[in-house]
Amino acid sequence: MEDFFASAISIGVIFLFGCVGEILTEKSGHLNLGIPGIMCMGAAGGCLGVKLCVMGTDAPSGVLTVVVAILFAVLFAGALGAVYAFLTVSLRANQNVTGLACTIFGVGFTTWFINSVVIGRDSVVIGKIAYAGRYFFNAHIPGTEKLGWFGGIFLEQGVLAYLAIALAVAAAVVLRYTRVGLNVRAIGENPATADAVGVNVTGYKYGFIMTGAAVAGLGGLCYVMGYMNGTVGSTVAQTIQGIGWLSIALVIFTMWRPALAILGSILFGALYFVSTRITGISFEQIPLLNLIPFVVTILVLIVTSIVGHRETQPPASLGLPYFREDR
Repeated sequence: MEDFFASAISIGVIFLFGCVGEILTEKSGHLNLGIPGIMCMGAAGGCLGVKLCVMGTDAPSGVLTVVVAILFAVLFAGALGAVYAFLTVSLRANQNVTGLACTIFGVGFTTWFINSVVIGRDSVVIGKIAYAGRYFFNAHIPGTEKLGWFGGIFLEQGVLAYLAIALAVAAAVVLRYTRVGLNVRAIGENPATADAVGVNVTGYKYGFIMTGAAVAGLGGLCYVMGYMNGTVGSTVAQTIQGIGWLSIALVIFTMWRPALAILGSILFGALYFVSTRITGISFEQIPLLNLIPFVVTILVLIVTSIVGHRETQPPASLGLPYFREDR
């Protein structure tokens, strides 16, 4: 049971990165269906950062490797987020179509980039990236083995797991208790009104879309270097894509609340493994079991729609382009 909960957290934090990133984007009034592709871009950038740090030296720095990988993941994911922002904010392109195009591009680019640029056929690179994942990204806090099940579940996670929780808490505080959060929530509800009182609608939209993309991109890095211990392969992008769609579903499940997303992501992580605990078989053997998180999300969406409380609803202008000239 301890292994089950520890595994639920280790994969749940991947959902958390994607969910928080999408919440930040949606709070500005934009529905970004490109999150799966953006998470893939984060994985591609992170793997490149790890490669640059571990190759050419017999004693790479663990701290430097982690920091550089995070920076590269943020850069790659943020770049695709900037493309989405330019198309949907400046050019007012359809958000759904643009997001799907970003996903298609992100998955395809990551598959090519990891297989051709990062690892190729070099077994040395593969081995060193796996070493970095196991001993740098998944390094445990010393002494946790003495704390029994509590240490095994909560204190033996990788560094990216704690980063995900910290970002979720920070996002919740910013959105709820700061002027920046108040402004972006006003933009998500009624951008014309926010514009009328002097809020820079375009600037906020760009800022939160790109920040959301950067946070989501860390989810791709977390999957490869955290959950998979640095194991990279030809199917990495396809797996991350599926996790990305679940992350978008988690946004609805948590009712656009980053703090609640922490618990929701752990629940989704548990649902991800529930078939192996109930039947002793994998999701691949019964594909319909993959639908469990989506079914739960649909039920939550139905309940919140019936209740109709404003706090459980998405931003009023979600998915709608803003034309300042129409004010």
